[in-house]
Order: sequence, then C-alpha cells, then structure tokens
Amino acid sequence: MTKIDDVARLAGVSTATVSRALRGLPTVSAATRRRVLAAAEQLDYEVSPSASRLAGGRTGTVAVVVPRITRWFFSTIVEAVEEYLHQSGYDLLLYNLGGREQVRQRVLRTANLHKRVDAIMLVATPLRPADLTALAALELPGVTISSGSRVPNWPCVRIDDVAAARAATRHLINLGHHRIAHISGDPDDELAFTTHLDRRRGYQAELRAAGLRPDPSLDVESTFTIDGGTRATAELLARGDPPTAIVAACDEMAMGAMTALRDAGLRVPQDVSVIGIDDHDLAGMLGLSTIAQPAAEQGRLAARMLLDPLEARPPGPIPGQQSADCETSVILPTRLVVRESTAPPRAH
Repeated sequence: MTKIDDVARLAGVSTATVSRALRGLPTVSAATRRRVLAAAEQLDYEVSPSASRLAGGRTGTVAVVVPRITRWFFSTIVEAVEEYLHQSGYDLLLYNLGGREQVRQRVLRTANLHKRVDAIMLVATPLRPADLTALAALELPGVTISSGSRVPNWPCVRIDDVAAARAATRHLINLGHHRIAHISGDPDDELAFTTHLDRRRGYQAELRAAGLRPDPSLDVESTFTIDGGTRATAELLARGDPPTAIVAACDEMAMGAMTALRDAGLRVPQDVSVIGIDDHDLAGMLGLSTIAQPAAEQGRLAARMLLDPLEARPPGPIPGQQSADCETSVILPTRLVVRESTAPPRAH
C-alpha cells in the first residue's frame, strides 16, 4: 500500500509538505502542490486523515472534559461530539472529573494534555484562576459549552439560561398561577456554578414582570439531581402553605419534585404544576412540561467550531444567535414543550 512517505520521495518534498498540499493549505506554493498532486495520482495514493495529521505534527485527538459523565446533559453532548469527531477522522479522549479535585488538577493544571491532543473542549466545567493559567500555557485551541466555563479567546456554545427560566415561569403565570416556587442548584455543588444563578435570576425577573414579588420561602436550593429535587420539594412542603406550581432548574430536579409531591399525597398537575428545563430523555414518558434545550446540537456545533480551523475548512453558517459578550460565542434557542405536568390552578 502506498504511504505518504512514497509520495514525498517522488515529489521531492517532506511528508509535512505533502500533508499540507493534500489538505489545500495556503502555505504551499501552487507549483509544489501540483507536483504533490501529480505524485499522489501516479502512485494512486488515497489520503488517510490520520496519516496526514501525524505528518503535520498532530495527534488526531480532541480532549473532552466533563464534570460528571453519568448526568444526562453531559452524556448526550459527549455522544454527539464523539459521532462528529469520528466522521471527521478524529478520536475523543474523555476526562470525567467526577467531583474529584485531584483529577481536576491532573487534567487542567499540569502538562497532562501537552502533545496528547490537538484541541480541548470543556463541557460545563467550572474553572478557577489556576485552571485558566494552565490552559493558556498549553497554547491549544479550545471551545466551551455552557455559560459556566469561559476561557479567554475560546468560543463558547450555550443557551440563554435566564431566558429559559423566564419562559418556564411565564408558562405557569399564563396558566393563572401566582404562588410559584423555584427549586435550584446548591452553590456549593460543582455542577451548579453559574447555571443555577442565571436560572434563578430568570425566574425572579419573570415574576417581577408580571407584578409578582419573589418570595424567599418559595425558593429552595439543592443538587441538580432527582434526589436533589425530591429533597428540595419535601423541604418546600414542610414550610407549609404549598405553592400551586414549581419551576425546577433542570428536568432531573423536576422529576424529583413530582416524586415528593406524590409521596405527600398531592397530584400533578391537579394540586401542583411542575415544569423543568432540558427535555431529558425521560421527560416525555413522565409527561413533564419543560423548556427544551438542544444538548446534542450544542455538542455537534462545538465540535465543528473546533475542527474547522484545524482542518482549514471554510466556516459555514453558524445556527443560533451571536452573543453580545463575545463575538465567537453562539446562543442556541430553547423552546417550550407543554405536557401533562402543568395546568391551571384549581379554583378554591
């Protein structure tokens, strides 16, 4: 089988030049490119993406860092990213932090990624100043997903968490609810970072826009899990005078809320309406109203934004809305999905 070295010898150039010429990079003169193309045609050489990258000093691998791979949002994104990378001839090197500080420091604050990957993707990974310094020292291209992990000069892909929470709250207000509770992330949970703050801000802003005053007794913090939603709702009910509706900061918390309400002998939506944010795979089966976010599309778009510059591909149109805070950031739209868990409040 013909190798890239054979083409390089016949054309009288280095393998790196063959790689650049066959990829159409502008750093190769027209005459050299013609010579390389002629040699490749004569030898019936088929371009191997991995061989071409290695000849150019690249690894053909992208590092993807996630806080917890077991959560729906992260696993959905990783699956979409892996599929896109595979179609482009790249491998995925997954780092699951799992809430372990030792892993964070090994991955983000050492030279662990140096010469192992061509680029880095951070998925909703909270960052500290030392992390940013270490990432800058690697001098690798990167992209972030979600508003909670920003790296200077890296593009980011995300949704508008404030707008998503406003839409969820507005849906309940339009149904006639006035006593609306909110269950959200614990600020000490590494997965909450800014997402829970943005979604709480959206919930409160929409209440105020409707002339309703946010009630601190109706706002409970917990973890972004089903158990967290169950605990938060149980605490909410223990305070007395239960709400007629609940906005959960994510679908998993909403599922926990539905469990706690059922255990307390309350019906959804007859007694309490519940809405989440995400459109989790189980949301439809459970009849959960939600604000759907395009998790897989965020992964595919982020992968494309990483690979286009690496492969010197001309950028195509980017879906979504450009963010005002960073011209290379993209905000993808969310949408309201109404199911059986929300309804007008009962008349008393």
